[in-house]
Amino acid sequence: MNNEVYAASMAAISSIQNITNDRIEALTKGHGMTNIGAMCAANAIATELFRGANIQLTDEDSGSLQIDQVLEKGIEAAKEAGANPANAALFAASICYFAGSNAQAGVPAGNRKIGALARMIAGADRTGVISVPTPKSNNKVSGFAAVQAIYKAMEEGKLTRIDGRKLPLGVAGGPLYGHNTLGEDIGFPEVAMNAAKVGTEAMMKAYWGAGVSASPIISAIIGTAASLEIVHPDAFVGAEYGGFFDVNSAYLAGKAACEVAGIPEKLHMRGTGEEYDSARLVGDLGVIIKDIGAPTVVGMMSFGEMLCAFQESVQIGAGFSGGPIMPPLGHMTADCIIALRALIKCETDVEKAADIIAEVKKNEWLDPEIAAVALNTISRKTEQVRRGPVTRTMILGTDGVRSAAIFRRAQKTYDALKAGKTVEDVVREIDVERKTTVETRAAAMLGAMTGHELKIEIKKLVGGARRDHPFTNSYYGFDTDADVDVTVDGKKFELKGLGQTVIPDAIFNDKQDILEVIPLAAIPVSELQLSGHSIINITVPAAVAAAMKVLEPKEASKLAEKGGKAGTAAIPGAREKAFDVAKLAVRIMDSM
Repeated sequence: MNNEVYAASMAAISSIQNITNDRIEALTKGHGMTNIGAMCAANAIATELFRGANIQLTDEDSGSLQIDQVLEKGIEAAKEAGANPANAALFAASICYFAGSNAQAGVPAGNRKIGALARMIAGADRTGVISVPTPKSNNKVSGFAAVQAIYKAMEEGKLTRIDGRKLPLGVAGGPLYGHNTLGEDIGFPEVAMNAAKVGTEAMMKAYWGAGVSASPIISAIIGTAASLEIVHPDAFVGAEYGGFFDVNSAYLAGKAACEVAGIPEKLHMRGTGEEYDSARLVGDLGVIIKDIGAPTVVGMMSFGEMLCAFQESVQIGAGFSGGPIMPPLGHMTADCIIALRALIKCETDVEKAADIIAEVKKNEWLDPEIAAVALNTISRKTEQVRRGPVTRTMILGTDGVRSAAIFRRAQKTYDALKAGKTVEDVVREIDVERKTTVETRAAAMLGAMTGHELKIEIKKLVGGARRDHPFTNSYYGFDTDADVDVTVDGKKFELKGLGQTVIPDAIFNDKQDILEVIPLAAIPVSELQLSGHSIINITVPAAVAAAMKVLEPKEASKLAEKGGKAGTAAIPGAREKAFDVAKLAVRIMDSM
């Protein structure tokens, strides 16, 4: 390796801030997304778990359990990263659950539920499901929809055949109801299932009415949580519904919600292949959400992204951090759950767990190289707040790819500049390579999913689709004018003006044939629109040009960003980052 390539490579990784255009410093102290808080909580909880802490909820006659201390550690870590009390409680409870804790264990004197314990430890206020927002997916709604629909159905006598006006004294509120035929065989199952169905359906309709796609999994969880605000949430149910101690009202609510939402009966953890009963998962998470307080929209976004740890995340509408599109770094939460489960499966062997992370990134993303770089970036940023086994696993699983990616770009730039090309040419070539990778892998992955032979070509990708403004004309990520050719089994569709013409026209004129083709174009275009999360295609060439004394750092960074105007430079910020990296590369050269 020559000195210029070495200097540029070292400069590129010197400050984690300079690898991304995303505002990752704002993620550390509560000024934006909350995923670093969630990952800090995962580090803290994993540390306690691997020290031998018991994270099971029990009904023993004790003033505290070991899980209380584990939750406290997780909440403290999340708050250290800026999470507010309700968000910190949500992260700690959810991560403990994915680490193997049960959601509830109750008797009247020691009614223990992990959501309630976390909320009280965090000092969050108690509220109802009516105040719980959904994650933002363009727009968002709230649990109000589920609560309103359930209470309307309850008022109309549609939840159960039991008329409370007829209950005799001594039966109402006592064990003859709660632990016998009327409650366990009739009342609890009927209210749990009917309310969950009504609530889940209402949530999905609310999403649609807000002009966005419904999230089946979030609708089911909130519908279940609203149901469990009414029905006895850990009640035994009749033998016809399942084994004693195996099935309770929360399970039945989760099962009913999953049926309405169209969630498959089994979900599978990425990387480890562990199988989850969807009804139990939704029931348990409903119990947590019911008690957790009022997390914010961004807190619920991090919660939803955790559910992207499941292979079926796209099908169930969990979020964006499970691929195949690489989202902004603020969305990245799924990998911490995958890493946690991998560490548990590998009995805390970080090397083996890191191999699982590496395989997930390699096989499940449109651009595996950039996906690995992005995970490495957010993991390293998290370690500035709280280190631990989860981030250590994610860094180890992506360090090799990141190092190779930076070296390859540096060497390519050096050779190209020596051959007489400009830094602008080099960045453009690297971005074209990436576009080809995205097109090819999108066609292969989507073809495998749909059973069709696909070819995808992004013919145009510029800004200013419908606004004539210097900002949108310069950064295509905000007003994208994209033309995409999609060939399906030999039939070619030319989608010109994808965002401003094709999509609105297909929706408002119900063009089903085009609506079926649009995702094949939208997915790779979205991947490129979000390129600002990892900007080594711009910063590394700029650094090499400056280190070689071909250009001054300011000019190198300006031309490098210009070269990436149809690729990596989708949003502003790359020029400033490239300038810092280029200056450092020169400083390193001067010191060698």
